[in-house]
Amino acid sequence: TRNYYFSPKKKIPSLTYVDKSTRELDLEQQREMGFFSFLGRVLFASLFILSAWQMFNDFGVDGGPAATELAPKLHLAKSHLSSRLGVTLPSVEVKQVVAAIVALKGVGGLLFVIGNIFGAYLLAFYLAVFSPILYDFYNYGPEERHFSPLLTEFLQSVALFGALLFFIGMKNSTPTKRNLKRTPKPKAA
Repeated sequence: TRNYYFSPKKKIPSLTYVDKSTRELDLEQQREMGFFSFLGRVLFASLFILSAWQMFNDFGVDGGPAATELAPKLHLAKSHLSSRLGVTLPSVEVKQVVAAIVALKGVGGLLFVIGNIFGAYLLAFYLAVFSPILYDFYNYGPEERHFSPLLTEFLQSVALFGALLFFIGMKNSTPTKRNLKRTPKPKAA
């Protein structure tokens, strides 16, 4: 018997003939692609998960070294936004910001590993909000020693953000099994 694939967007069957050996090859390729997709997600998310784990272990009573490094940058960003917006922003506890960063990285990374799109959104939110604060190269001149490493870290964050946008776009454009169900044929009267 001949097997024809139906296009999910069209009501008319596709005229592409698919024999049994081609279907088996497609299944093998899908298994391989699934493994490499999972491996890529694990490697990508390990950056965020390991960083969150280290921040969690170093957290302590005062928020750890992350809070010490973040405090002046957060104060500078707050004063800059206050002057630009013309309003006084409420004070933010640096320890709570570090806890939020640990949660975003940890939960987002774990959800990303299992292929959940919400994890990608959490990681993208973290990168979009905290990268400009953490890697404030714009506060230094090109000749200062802090400029180059901060710019490099910021550009790496932009690249990671782009990879997350790619993942989100692919996840949203890939049809799911629910979308591929065939529509029942109308019964003849």
